[in-house]
Amino acid sequence: MNTISLEEKAKQIRADILKMLYTCQSGHPGGSLSCVEMLMAIYYKTANIDPKNPKMETRDRIVLSKGHASPTLYAILADLGFFPREDLWHLRQIDSHLQGHPDMNKTPGVDVNTGSLGQGISVAVGMALAAKHKKEDYQIYAIVGDGEIQEGLVWEAAMAAAHYKLDNLIVMLDHNGLQIDGSNDEVMSLGDICEKYKAFGFECYKVDGHDIDAITYAIKAPISGKPKFICCETHKGHGVSFMSDQFGWHGKAPSKEEYERAVAELGVEL
Repeated sequence: MNTISLEEKAKQIRADILKMLYTCQSGHPGGSLSCVEMLMAIYYKTANIDPKNPKMETRDRIVLSKGHASPTLYAILADLGFFPREDLWHLRQIDSHLQGHPDMNKTPGVDVNTGSLGQGISVAVGMALAAKHKKEDYQIYAIVGDGEIQEGLVWEAAMAAAHYKLDNLIVMLDHNGLQIDGSNDEVMSLGDICEKYKAFGFECYKVDGHDIDAITYAIKAPISGKPKFICCETHKGHGVSFMSDQFGWHGKAPSKEEYERAVAELGVEL
């Protein structure tokens, strides 16, 4: 897909996210909207996946470690044909296969159960190590969030990834600067996050997290023998003016009026 069509696709993905959250009246709009282009760069531009064969052994593994952003993942998986789009409107309902956090046992296209922050990236390191042991060349992607990388588990995973020279692992940070209780600097400053990952032994990149081409370029940059870290500078709630850069939208569903206003801003028909 070309850049223009992907930009239009991003608007539809955002509208689907909002419809899911409005319909079930729960979930996390802020962090779901901020990582749209990150996941699109993976799923539409770089990853080796097959919707008709979700468990293909040679597929790339994609781990949404910040599992509360699952609406973004579900919207993209549905768009690609892993399951019917109509399933999206049953998000967080008791009999739905689309729960509030990804479940590999229920949802086609989900590689790892995530939700407990720090868990996903740790599993991703194990998956990358397993690929090395099996001499397989599939890629592992792990998407983490700002609040998440305040967890010690994340840094144990980073240390292991560098030690084992897992150059088949790409860690992507949705760096929107906010978390559930406020800004990162107020809650627990991340400092110079690229310098920290560099010190832990990663090849580091910093990109505009809403520029699919820039993200894709960093993903495809030559392998250096080290795991790769891509700091994607984003805006929480991106695409909707009254949600953008507002931590209050971390875990609050929109009202009918807010939903209609947001979709109108996106220019997408309900």
